[in-house]
Amino acid sequence: MVYARSLTARGLAAGYLLDRLFGDPRRGHPVALFGRAAEALQRRLWADSRPRGAVYAVVCAGAATGLGVAARAATSRRPRARIAVTALATWAVLGGRGLAGEGAAMARLLESGDLPGARHRLSHLCGRDAANLGTGELARAATESIAENTSDAVVAPLFWGAVAGIPGLLGYRALNTLDAMVGHRSPRYERFGWASARADDLANLLPARLGALAAVCCAPLVGGRPGRAWRVWRRDASRHPSPNAGQVEAAFAGAMDIRLGGVNRYGDRVEDRGTLGDGPAPGPADLRRSVTLSRAVGAVALAVAVLAR
Repeated sequence: MVYARSLTARGLAAGYLLDRLFGDPRRGHPVALFGRAAEALQRRLWADSRPRGAVYAVVCAGAATGLGVAARAATSRRPRARIAVTALATWAVLGGRGLAGEGAAMARLLESGDLPGARHRLSHLCGRDAANLGTGELARAATESIAENTSDAVVAPLFWGAVAGIPGLLGYRALNTLDAMVGHRSPRYERFGWASARADDLANLLPARLGALAAVCCAPLVGGRPGRAWRVWRRDASRHPSPNAGQVEAAFAGAMDIRLGGVNRYGDRVEDRGTLGDGPAPGPADLRRSVTLSRAVGAVALAVAVLAR
C-alpha cells in the first residue's frame, strides 16, 4: 500500500511538471472530449427535472471515475505504467499553466489599452458580460477568476489525486466540467443542473479552504502579510454567494491587499458578490500579482499532495 501511494505521488509530481512545461494539449484535449460526450448525452436526457439531472451527473461522473478505476487496476502490478498513467491523468486535468497564461495575456491587453481585446479575452476566463466593462472591472473580473480557478483547476485536482489516485483525478474533473456546463442558474439548467452544481460544491469544500490557506501563507511573495490575509479571509469569505469561490477570492484579496467582489452581470442575471478585502480595486499590475500567487499556491498544493501520499 505504501509503495502504491509513492507511485501515485511520483505521478502527481510528473503530471504537474508536464502542465508547467507544456500546458493544455492543443488538440484532442481529454476534457474537451469528455465535454462533447456529456453534451451528446445531455441532448438525450435533458428535462426540466432534478432527478433527470441527477441521473445525468451520476452517469457522466461515474463513467470518468470508472475509467480511472480500470486504469488503476490495469497498472496495479506495473509500477512504471502506474506512474506514467497517473502523470498523464494529472496533466489532463490540471489547468495551471493555461490559467497563468490567460491572466498574463489579459494584463498585457489592459496595459496596452486594448479594451475590445480584453473584453473578448475575458470569455476565456469566465462567463461575465464584458460588453461595458472598463479597465478596472476587467482587471477585477480576471483577478477573481484567477483566484477561483486556482482552486478548481489546480488545488482540487491535486487534492483528489492524493486522496484517490487516478479515479479521484478523473472523477473530480468530470464533476467540475459538468458544473461549468450545466451548473449555472439559467431557466434551462436551474433544475437539471442542480445535482451537478451541488456535487461540485461538495467536491471543492476542502480544496477551496486549503487553497485559501495556501494563499495566506504565500502572501509575502506578492508583497502581502499573512496576518492581514488571514483576517480578510476569515471575515469576508462568507459574503460571497458561493461557499467555495468566496474562500479563495477573499484570501487572494487579503494576500494582495486589494478589494474584490461587487456587482457582476451574467447576461440578464445580476449578482452581488459582496465586498472582499480593504485595499484599492485591482489594476493590471495586481492581475500579474494574482498570477504569481496562483503559481505559488499550486506549488504548495503539489507539495502537500505528494507528502500526503
